Amino acid sequence: MFHALVQNFIGPILRRPPRFQAAALCYRRGSAGGCEVLLVTSRETKRWVLPKGWPKRGLDAAGTAREEAWEEAGMRPLPGTALRVGRYSYMKRLEGGLPVPVDVAVFAMEADRLEDDFPEKDQRERRWVAPAEAAAMVEEPGLAEILAGFRPWRRPGTLR
Repeated sequence: MFHALVQNFIGPILRRPPRFQAAALCYRRGSAGGCEVLLVTSRETKRWVLPKGWPKRGLDAAGTAREEAWEEAGMRPLPGTALRVGRYSYMKRLEGGLPVPVDVAVFAMEADRLEDDFPEKDQRERRWVAPAEAAAMVEEPGLAEILAGFRPWRRPGTLR
């Protein structure tokens, strides 16, 4: 009886549905003609991540990803280049240490330029690296898989 109460009523109340974030997979042509992607460090743990954030009022998911690319990395994308290329999940620790599941939609966007002055410039590092190197630098397995398979120019001028 007690087990059924916990299983059917209390458990579902305590389990929260995943929260949602949008991430920017910023990319550019590298010096050797290959692709480079932009990683930033997280503010607290200094792990390598993509710029990402919670939904913002008045913006769709791609718009949120573009805004996060600017705020966290100073990246200005070329117009019209945001394309959803994947989704991954991770556990985020909120203030107070409570872990919550988060689903992240990833939008690839080609860099137009990097600005030196941007909102979080004193809180993060940023680095351009090859997709395979980026995959080895991140901790989330789903994100590593997206990065490892990322090929923006399979045909000239097109994504994936």
